[in-house]
Amino acid sequence: MNTVLPPLNKQVADKANLPVRVLQYGEGNFLRAFVDWIIHRMNAKIDFHAGVAVVQPISRGLISLLNEQDGLYTLYLKGIRDGQVVNEHELIDCIQKGIDPYKGYEAYLAEAQNPELRFIISNTTEAGIAFDNTDKLESHPPDSFPGKLAAFLYHRYRHFDGATDKGCIIIPCELIDRNGDKLKEILFQYASLWGIEEGFEKWLEDSCTFCNTLVDRIVPGYPKDRIGEIWRELGYKDQLVCEGEQFHLWVIEAPESVHREFPAEKAGLNVLFTDNMEPYRTRKVRILNGAHTSMVPVSYLYGIETVRETVEHPVLGPFVREIVSEEIIPTLDLPLAELEQFANDVLDRFRNPFVRHYLISIALNSVSKFKTRVLPSLLEYVNRKGALPKRIVFSLAALIRFYKGEANGKAIPLQDDDWVIDFLNSHWQQCDGSEDSLEKLVEAVLGWERVWKTNLLEVPGLKALTLRYLYSIEQNGMEKALHNI
Repeated sequence: MNTVLPPLNKQVADKANLPVRVLQYGEGNFLRAFVDWIIHRMNAKIDFHAGVAVVQPISRGLISLLNEQDGLYTLYLKGIRDGQVVNEHELIDCIQKGIDPYKGYEAYLAEAQNPELRFIISNTTEAGIAFDNTDKLESHPPDSFPGKLAAFLYHRYRHFDGATDKGCIIIPCELIDRNGDKLKEILFQYASLWGIEEGFEKWLEDSCTFCNTLVDRIVPGYPKDRIGEIWRELGYKDQLVCEGEQFHLWVIEAPESVHREFPAEKAGLNVLFTDNMEPYRTRKVRILNGAHTSMVPVSYLYGIETVRETVEHPVLGPFVREIVSEEIIPTLDLPLAELEQFANDVLDRFRNPFVRHYLISIALNSVSKFKTRVLPSLLEYVNRKGALPKRIVFSLAALIRFYKGEANGKAIPLQDDDWVIDFLNSHWQQCDGSEDSLEKLVEAVLGWERVWKTNLLEVPGLKALTLRYLYSIEQNGMEKALHNI
């Protein structure tokens, strides 16, 4: 007999009744699996006692569904932790209400009058933090996220008559460089566009704190292919089930005063406060993204399809680990123990049995990715060691070979800008496989200043070593070429 499962709401599960201290723009999977989970854990472990009001930042979203479930949802965290495969779930209950400013603008502005509100958090995609000169203060609501936020903060400023203790700590999570600085700049643009009195700008400057951040957690989201099985396991129907990996990292560049108000590390969370987040951004780009980009052409030409298969492979696994430990980490400036721990966490994430991450999906725009994620490690290694990082150079040779567009007798579905593919294709067409023709190809690629923004032919020995590796790949195939280095 089929059991009829009840929908998740506060009649089915316990619901915490908390004061709203956090306003959150965005109700998507990432914020619910990252920020709301962090606040939930802080509430449970250190009595942070903070509820969240969630604002739907665009006209279509999940707010009505969130309200139907009384802000409740189940989060599954799956992956490797401390060397062990972990699959766990918990009910997240910190969200107190959902607000749709398109259907209830007055309710949205009413939140600005909440004296206990302290934090404003957002994740409205990379395109969300942008100025729109068509936004108007009298719009209900302004279209852009920064426009909505400017109107909200201005209403708060006026309601509390510019009280200095009613400013907010603003923590954007959008994946753009120096996101807090950018958002602050746009809010001042709106103040100017709308002709708001100077007192508001002074209040923004003196009473509000804008934090730059770096966020990191893979969130696959709603597991629709297994949802029936999950509901039966839970005993209720949860339309907002979310899945994420075990690993999480939140780097927040902010004054010590913000750290005191948001002491997440006391709850055992990987939230780092710093006065300079750039080393952490560099660490992530060079180690995590750099390892991804370095492995793709080598592993794909070897005949491997996924990240997990790569790091568990008896030959490719050591290749990736050695690139990170011997050629990337020595170019970074954070303490060695921190870098090695981060690298170990990254490799655990690559081995996550619950995530099937295809190399060909990472291969999108591989040339520009190599330029931003891997080339800085190559150049800094040369600068510090006076020698070439052989494995990174091998990856560069493999990248050139990858853009030949064929591997193991099959076409590679190259995904890149047309001018990038056309450049490499035209030079490969002129190549007959001889060492002389490959040398001309390597010269063209290393001298490609439009991509590299520098002439790599000027790096001592790089042309000769790249040519040697590319010739070996062409003559012997990837497996033997990799064995030879």
